[in-house]
Parts: sequence; C-alpha cells; structure tokens
Amino acid sequence: MDIVITGQQAWDVEIGSNCKNIALEFSKNHRVLYVNSPLDRGSLLKGGSDPKIIKRKAVVYGKADGLEQIQENLWVFYPDKMIESINWIPEMLFDILNRRNNQLLAASIARAVKRLGFADYVHFNDNDIFRSFFLKDLLKPALSIYYSRDYMLAVEYWRKHGGRLEPRLIAKSDLCVANSVYLAKYCGKYNKQSYYVGQGCDLDVFMAGNRSEDPADVRGISRPRIGYVGALQSLRLDMELLQYIAEVRPDWNIVLVGPEDKEFLQSSLHNLPNVTFTGSRDLADLPAYINSFDVCVNPQLLNEVTIGNYPRKIDEYLAVGKPVVATATDAMSVFEEHVYLGKNKEEYVRLIERAIIENSDERTAARRLFASSHSWENSVGEIYKAISKAQESL
Repeated sequence: MDIVITGQQAWDVEIGSNCKNIALEFSKNHRVLYVNSPLDRGSLLKGGSDPKIIKRKAVVYGKADGLEQIQENLWVFYPDKMIESINWIPEMLFDILNRRNNQLLAASIARAVKRLGFADYVHFNDNDIFRSFFLKDLLKPALSIYYSRDYMLAVEYWRKHGGRLEPRLIAKSDLCVANSVYLAKYCGKYNKQSYYVGQGCDLDVFMAGNRSEDPADVRGISRPRIGYVGALQSLRLDMELLQYIAEVRPDWNIVLVGPEDKEFLQSSLHNLPNVTFTGSRDLADLPAYINSFDVCVNPQLLNEVTIGNYPRKIDEYLAVGKPVVATATDAMSVFEEHVYLGKNKEEYVRLIERAIIENSDERTAARRLFASSHSWENSVGEIYKAISKAQESL
C-alpha cells in the first residue's frame, strides 16, 4: 500500500506531531510520501531568515529538489508551488482561491507521486480542512482518509470557513478516523464510516524514568501531595476548582509543575500556603515529579477547545502508576476503569480521598499495563482495521 499524507504540521516542525508518528509507523510496512505544508505568500513576506521558509523558497524557485528520502519507505516532499494566504477574505472569493490553491498543491503532489512510482495510493489527510479540501477530487486516490485529532472549529482561524467546509470534507471522505471518542462521534454525524482509533503516546521516559528519590523542591512538602504536570493555561484548566480543593482541604498540598500563562501568574492560587508552583521542568525530570505525588489530577475545563482532545497527560500519569482524578468527558470514557472521573468540585474532593485510600500495588501495575497499550503501533493497527472496513463497503 502506497500512502500520501497531507496535513497541518510539516515534517520540520519543532514540536511533536501525531501525524509524524503515524507516518513513521506506516512506513514500517508501506511506502509513504509525507507532504509538507506549501509555502504561502504571507509566510514568504514575513519569513525573513527562517530556515524553513528559506528551504521552501529554494524549492519553489527551482534551486533545490523538494523530494527527500528520510529513511527506508519514507519520503518528505516540499511542494514546488506557492499558494495564496486567504483565510480572512470573504466566503465567495475564499472558495475560488482555495480551489486554485488546491489545484497548485495537487499538481505538485502528482509530480512527486509519479517520480516515486506510487499507484492506487491512499490519501491520509491530517485535519487539513482548507488546503486538502479538493484533493480527493483532484488526485483521485484509491481511498481518502480524514484524520480528526483536534476540534479545529473551536479556534477562530479555522471556524471562519471551516464551520461549513469541514462537515463537507468529512462527508466526502471515504473514511474518517479520530483519536478521541468525542471526535469519532462528531465525524460520525457526517460520515457513517467514522472510527475511534485511539492515540499513540511516547511513554518510554514515563514507563522507565528514574524515580529513586523525590525532586529537591518537593521533598520538603508534606503529604498527601496532589499534583499536576503540564502547561498551566486558563483556557484549559479550572483555576476555581484548584482553589476550592486547596481551601477545603488545607491538609493537602497541591503541586503544579509547568509554565504558567498570564492568568495563572496573576491568580490567587499563589497566595495559598498549600499550593506550590515549580515552573517548567525538563521532560526527563517529569516522571520523578509524578512519582512524588500521591494523586495526579487533570482539572480540565469543559469548553470547545478541550472537550474533544485526547488527554495524553493521563497516559503519562498512568505509565508511572499513579492514581488519577480527572474531569469526566467523552474523551475520558476510555479511561474509566483506571481513572476516577469527577463532574463537580465536591466530587473531585471525594474522589481524591478515595484514590488515596484505594491505592495498591495491584492497581499501580494495572495502570501501567493499560498505559502501555496506548502505542503508535496499536493506534495505527486500528487505522488499518478501519481501512479494511471501508474497502469492504466501497
């Protein structure tokens, strides 16, 4: 099976990417062409000395080959055409220019596909609503897959035109796969061939991290310690819930590990004697912090940005073996056998108490085993199963 991947995140993006992990897993058994996002005129004008923009300019101007082999069975492609920056323009003009952008990208991909000798390939679209909207029609792949990993319409940039285009893109795709139960249900409203395929996680550092002793800045904090590890963002986390827990149970110590946004920095949580902020910490140090907690929490707000997201940090907590209390959501339903799910602040307190009391070596081992099942191999295996089901119905 030959696979062409388009999406939002380029191969040279600095942060981790679901799609890159999926491409690597695909390439173990199939030939894969990973198409980077094309250079757009706005980025060209603002890019300056950014090496990523310089690379794309060189390809567009014919000074470099855009096709690079990364490893066996895996190529990365920099499109040789520039597209227009169009998101904020009115609907009618957007649709005309978006089709033109798609035509330029499709022609560029077709040339790369021909060079590689791909035939009857699968097109895997990683949540790219605009640039990949017409690619099924233009490239005519043997199978088109839409991968939903975030609820994009919660973000203003995507909502402007995506509110009308994403449902249409989902509907015309041969198959939709999603990394959360919530997103699978969302896709299922427009395409009956929609499947939950889980989420792969890179958990090695959490499964095998050094936990011989507590970090120095935690050792002096008395137990029980209730901890959170991750970015402290007011858009995603319930600061009022954290404050309630700290005030209702002054005998508990809350430890928050991660960078703070402006709202967290200015919050009254900093005035509470049983709340500690450690600031950012290196990835290699996080397992030791998690292991130093008696209970880990994910006090997530329920809003459009958070409700559909797969909570990777829950896997990280469970990989270390710690009891976890988290906000109940559709996405959290897959964790319900191993995580205490709270619906309000009073329930959170009761569940934290219960998590402390019920903890055992047997539960710790079960949590670690469950987390280990959330691998990229297993997630891509579910994608293969979904492909087989879709092919049977075509």
